[in-house]
Amino acid sequence: MKRIRMWLRQLSLIQQLLTIVFLFIVIFAGFVLIFLSPSIDRFSETEMYRILHNSQTTLISYIEENPDKVPQLETNPDVVDFIYQPSGDRVISISGEKMDQFFVERIRTMSQSGISGTVDDRIQLYREESAASEEYLFSVTQLKTGDYLVSVLTNAYRVQFQQSLINGVVMLNLLFVSALFVFLMLWVGTLIIPLSQIKNYITKIKNDDPGASLNISRNDEIGEVADALVEMSTELDRQNREKEEMIQNISHDLKTPIATIKSYGEAIKDGIYPYETLEKSVDVIIEHASRLEKKVHSLIVLNKMGYLLDDCEEGETLNMAHVIEMTLLSLKVIRPEIEFIRDIDETVMFHGEEEPWRIVVENLIDNALRYAKTFIRIGLRDGELWVVNDGAKIDVEIQEKLFHPYEKGNDGKFGLGLSIVYRVATTYGYRVSAENLPEGVCFRIQRETSRREKPRKKKERKKNS
Repeated sequence: MKRIRMWLRQLSLIQQLLTIVFLFIVIFAGFVLIFLSPSIDRFSETEMYRILHNSQTTLISYIEENPDKVPQLETNPDVVDFIYQPSGDRVISISGEKMDQFFVERIRTMSQSGISGTVDDRIQLYREESAASEEYLFSVTQLKTGDYLVSVLTNAYRVQFQQSLINGVVMLNLLFVSALFVFLMLWVGTLIIPLSQIKNYITKIKNDDPGASLNISRNDEIGEVADALVEMSTELDRQNREKEEMIQNISHDLKTPIATIKSYGEAIKDGIYPYETLEKSVDVIIEHASRLEKKVHSLIVLNKMGYLLDDCEEGETLNMAHVIEMTLLSLKVIRPEIEFIRDIDETVMFHGEEEPWRIVVENLIDNALRYAKTFIRIGLRDGELWVVNDGAKIDVEIQEKLFHPYEKGNDGKFGLGLSIVYRVATTYGYRVSAENLPEGVCFRIQRETSRREKPRKKKERKKNS
């Protein structure tokens, strides 16, 4: 079975279609030989006896109305009718050919054994012209006079009837198979054409063809695949543009501090102090080196978060209040004039590892410190973390793209911090949003569906079902 499946997978759709039609024909032929032929034999035999009975019914009515006359009626030319009179051991032919003496002997024997009503039987007779035995069906009915009316159906008629019936059934099925084949060909054509379009579209995308387009108006799975490919291509174009912009931004952000460090270093080497004194000039070099260090650190973290996997144990096991407090200890000294307002539930647990979440909290608070005027409010409730600052509001144009790499807000530095926040939160099953408030800006992290709730929901569904 496995080999058959592997073989079918190597065939094209047209080849698969031809294989299906061939198998259908083979199965149909087997059905005709094994099941249909015996049924046709039985049906034809029943039909032959019905013809004999109809012929006898007509003759019996005539004989009863005209007892002194030999019936001279037009009956089925393939039916041989005669009367056997046991009293005189005579055979009176009514229609058809003269019967074989062996057959007459058979009727004589049946009359001697006693017949009541109508008896159906068959007999094998040797035909000299064909030099073979042929089977005949016959019906014997005892008349009121004590004579016997015998009707015999020739084998040729029976064979002709069977052949006609089989031909009719076969022709009907051949027409059905032909119609099915044409329908399947048209149906496969409707599959092959869009699949070829999809293949050409993928080839053009692979070769960066700017004229690549795909227009398939279908509501089935092929249409869904085509729409998904178009969406994927659009998304890849967007990501490529973002990568190009990111590379340009990285080059720009690195170029300025490197140029400053290089120029200040060369000036100091020549005995010139660009910023008044040697100490101040070295401080500028250290400041730009720190900027470079922070930039490289952010890039490393962003790349690391891109490969972050949720391989933690199920449920919320990380004390988020502890992570927030540890982060505040290191960041609140940056701007001591800012008031930190805590609205923290000490018992709240989050899903994930401590280090990624600490980077998230650091970036959110660092971002808030950059814009806050007087206060920063940090809130923590079950499945939710928010950081509010009373700084300038976010422009509507960049609010939707704020979590993309290198998408900077007003006075932003590198544009990497919020993208790191987004990657960590979504990896652990949380969603991130930014909203403008009357008092400032709020960055909010909320749980999508808790892993602690998933097993419970499954149990509730089983219970309800």
